[in-house]
This record gives sequence, structure tokens and C-alpha cells, in this order.
Amino acid sequence: MAEKAKAAGKRVYHLNIGQPDIETPAAALQAMRETDLTVLEYSPAEGIFSYRQKLAQYYRQYEIAVSADQVIVTTGASEGLYFTLLSCLEPGDEVIIPEPFYANYNGFAHMAGVQVRPITSRIEDGFALPDAAAFAAAVTDRTRAILLCNPNNPTGCFYPRAALEALAEVVKAHDLFLISDEVYREFCFDGQEFVSVLNIPGLEEHAIVIDSVSKRYSACGARIGALVTRNESVLAAVSRFAKLRLGSPTLEQILAEALLDVDASYLETVHAAYDARRQTVYNRLRQMPGVVCYLPGGAFYSFARFPIDDADRFCQWLLEDFDYQGATLMLSPGAAFYATPGLGHNEVRLAYVIGVEKLEAAMDCLAHALQVYPGRVATNAAALAADVTAL
Repeated sequence: MAEKAKAAGKRVYHLNIGQPDIETPAAALQAMRETDLTVLEYSPAEGIFSYRQKLAQYYRQYEIAVSADQVIVTTGASEGLYFTLLSCLEPGDEVIIPEPFYANYNGFAHMAGVQVRPITSRIEDGFALPDAAAFAAAVTDRTRAILLCNPNNPTGCFYPRAALEALAEVVKAHDLFLISDEVYREFCFDGQEFVSVLNIPGLEEHAIVIDSVSKRYSACGARIGALVTRNESVLAAVSRFAKLRLGSPTLEQILAEALLDVDASYLETVHAAYDARRQTVYNRLRQMPGVVCYLPGGAFYSFARFPIDDADRFCQWLLEDFDYQGATLMLSPGAAFYATPGLGHNEVRLAYVIGVEKLEAAMDCLAHALQVYPGRVATNAAALAADVTAL
């Protein structure tokens, strides 16, 4: 639909996918170009050792004490998560995930034969992590793991230390794995201090971290991730799956290693850029009648409720039937981020991965679209919106 809209002459603002427009560090790209390899060989199954050493050093700045042998390089965070589910759960086992969650978690669970048990978080609470009692109540005799994304995709919610420590007690009480997707750790706002599950005492055998260079360094196409854990049995199991696929891409690991040498000012600049974009989207959304939103605490996503009949129809209508001054926008319908049927039907995810000027133009499109959309519904969300935007 987006390609047809472009072919018809419309400009499409892509807020539907977490593909940043920020440039990948030039020095790292140059380091990859200048490699003196004469044969492009398979990399070791667990990853190039010098890169794993540098990753272990990188984690120390977050007080995560791990060795290179406790890091396995994966072909993107996606493979790391898939290998984790295959290694830690049997077909028919259950993983608890707070929803809305990254839609591909459903796919990875299905591929592994694992059942997702969702716990619903609410926009009224800014999608805060449900309390530990809700997780404990969801545990069954087939539950083996809890999966989080912090800061969260798709909601942008930041989970603080206290919430993670309370959840850790549930993990230990039921002898579960705590799998934490931490690819957005650099993007925490408003002075909030990121805490990895690997920092929480008592989780040495429980905690597994999934990581990636994609968002941090705007290198989504590199497909280089990592799995980090102190659990030797998990490392051994994941290593066997890694050997089955031989190795992750060699040139991209050279790039990823060079990225770790990039000056800290790069990430500081990127952080400031995303913060400005976050504020832009939030301030514009809160001005739109009937929209319920909140100020995200991390990552680069906003998850909002619109006064519409159906988000799938709305997003399709934007591309097929709508334009404002020759432009429209592409959004992600909310239902795909839930496992519970019927939820998210009037919610959308917006990825603020384009510059502020373009975001302002996209918000102009959205504001006009919500006024003229044929499926707009009456809402009494004004009071609720006031409460939520105050979070």
C-alpha cells in the first residue's frame, strides 16, 4: 500500500518501523571497508572472540560483570531470542510476556512451539510493568520464563529498578528464566538510570540478556546481536544451536567491533535527537482531540489510542484514500502487539525515527486525518487524556 501511494505521487512518512534515519558511524563503516581479509571465512559459531571481549568491556560501563565466554554473538537480536526459547523451553511450555509487546515475539514463540501467556499493561498507567503479583498469578506448571523488553518496544515505557527487583522475587520463587531484551538501553530519558537484569543479585542462573547493534548505532542491516548470560547450561545449549547455523556474518562483526570504538559523543548526540523527537510527538499528540497518550520514558516509540473505529482500517485508509498537502503517513496498528484478542483495536504505535521537521509534517498529516477519517468515533477521553499525559 505504501509503495502504491508513493507511485501515485504521495509522500509517505514512515512511522511504522524502528528504522532510524540517523547515520551509522562513518568511522566504523570505514573500518569494515578497510579490512585486509583475503578470504571471507566463517566466523566462529559463538562469534569473533575479539568482538566478544570488547562487548564484555562495553557492558562494564553498566556495571554488568561478564566475560567474553558469557557472550554469544547472534545473527540479530531475533536469533538470540529464538535460540533462547529453544534452549530454555520445551514445546508446550509457557513464557509470560507483558502486552503490548514486540509483535515478532509471537512468531518466535510459535516457531519454538512455546505458548505465550500475556499480562496486560494499560495505557491509563503509561503501560507500566504490571505488579509482581500479576506475574505470580499467571505462573502455571508449564511456565518456564518471563520475557521483557526494557525500555519497551512498542510502548516506550521504562521499567525502573524497583519493578525489576520485585519481579526477580517471582522469578526466584518459581525457578524461572528472566529473559530481557535490552537493545534500547542507551535511550532512557528524564534522568532515569537503566538497570539490567544482570545487575540484580540472585539472578545469576536466571537472567538472560538479548542485545543488538541495530538501534544503538543505527545499523539495523548488520544483523548482529548478542546473548549474554552467566548460566553455563544455557550457554552450552545456545552454543549448539549456533553451531548448527555455523556463524554470524563476518564482515558485520568487524563493523560491530569497530562501532564499540566510536566516540561517546555519537551516542550522546543520538540520545538528544531522540529526546527532541519524543517531545515533538508527545506535544503534538496531546493537542489532538480524543487522542490518549503519555510521555514515553525510553526507546523511540509512542503507543497511542485514537478516536477511531479500527486501527487496521485507519492505517489502510491513510495509505489508500488520504493525503494532506500531497503527503500521508504509515503507522503500525496496535492489535498486532497484543496476544489477547480484541485489545489494541483503536491503538497505534508510532516510531519517531525521522527528524523533527519531518515529524512535525507527519503530525500535521495525522491531525488532519483524525478530523476527516470516516470511521472517527465519539469519545469521552478528555479527562482520561489529561490524567495520562500527566504521567
